[in-house]
Amino acid sequence: MSTGERIGVVGAGIVGLAVARRVAEVRPGAAITVIDKEDAVAVHQTGHNSGVAHAGLYYQPGSLKAELCRRGMGLLKALCEERGLPYDECGKLVVARDASEIERLREIERRATENGVPGLRWLEGQTQLQTVEPNVVGVAAVHSPVTAIVDFRAVAEAFADDVRTAGGRLLLGRAVTAIQPSTSEVRVTAGGEELAFDRVILCAGLQSDRVARLAGDADGPAIVPFRGEYLRLKDGHTDLVKGLIYPVPDPAFPFLGVHFTRRVGGGLDIGPNAVLAFAREGYSFGRVVPRDLAATLTYPGFRKMATKYWKTGLKEMRGSVAPGVMVREAQSFVPALRREDVERAPAGVRAQAIDPDGGLVDDFRINHVGRVVAVRNAPSPAATSSLAIAEHVVGLAFS
Repeated sequence: MSTGERIGVVGAGIVGLAVARRVAEVRPGAAITVIDKEDAVAVHQTGHNSGVAHAGLYYQPGSLKAELCRRGMGLLKALCEERGLPYDECGKLVVARDASEIERLREIERRATENGVPGLRWLEGQTQLQTVEPNVVGVAAVHSPVTAIVDFRAVAEAFADDVRTAGGRLLLGRAVTAIQPSTSEVRVTAGGEELAFDRVILCAGLQSDRVARLAGDADGPAIVPFRGEYLRLKDGHTDLVKGLIYPVPDPAFPFLGVHFTRRVGGGLDIGPNAVLAFAREGYSFGRVVPRDLAATLTYPGFRKMATKYWKTGLKEMRGSVAPGVMVREAQSFVPALRREDVERAPAGVRAQAIDPDGGLVDDFRINHVGRVVAVRNAPSPAATSSLAIAEHVVGLAFS
């Protein structure tokens, strides 16, 4: 039966498209419109993603990340198999380089076990580690054989095709400039045209805080953009690593540290670092948008965060200016890597949500304001979790 509802989704990244696809599944006949300021889908975080389908190792048990990542990975794998999209379970090794990291590695093992990550193994000593990765060094590791690599841009394009097949439309190249909710509908101005919807779901990624505020949502958290820069192994050197190799992350910081990532196209990347970007879409050091930079520097939450993490920030900036710093970090667990074997690779930008008190928002955060649902924080593993996030968000929207 046709619902006759008008549903708007702002954002044509992988989460927004997954949401629109889910609406089509559960509200047959609804008029679905996806709006994005770019001329193509998956332009920003989705299109610059590392391509890792995460198994759920790191996330606090009981959190939305833990729940939606585990379910989302299963849904993602099934979809890729059904559509013939690349999905390579190359596996991940999280390596403790010395005894000081063992306790934190055990905590990762505990979380992963509680989250139900399948096939998990604890490896002890150099010999066991090198049965998985012959060039790695360390004292212990957790091995996740089901961690995979995918092409998230291709997945997003498949979602867009599904939306169109269901009768939905994608309005691309139309920036949203106003959102006016009322008790009976939500009016959205995009590209100079006013559109009326019964419900609107906001999945605006790097612009999520600004778009949510247009709809009357809370000021915080605010998005602070962090550029993640990569190095890439030159042709002929990509056999250095068989799968994915990660260090034990700092639990106080939401980034996973410099690691080795295989790509579905056959490449091998090293990174990323995490440096403050001077633009929401600042994929290079020279990209500066004064409005974006001013918003970051004047936000009280950023200043409080910077006071706490300034030493970490300086270290990350050194790696940005001097690639050799990133190479040395990677050599600490894969010493066969050589500086002359790498070159710079394209960067990505992470939309890091920060609360007004300076707290780094770790879990997914989704707000419900009348007829509007706003996804305010959806960093990694959002791409992995996209189909499960869509189930959750659409459930909120029609509850």
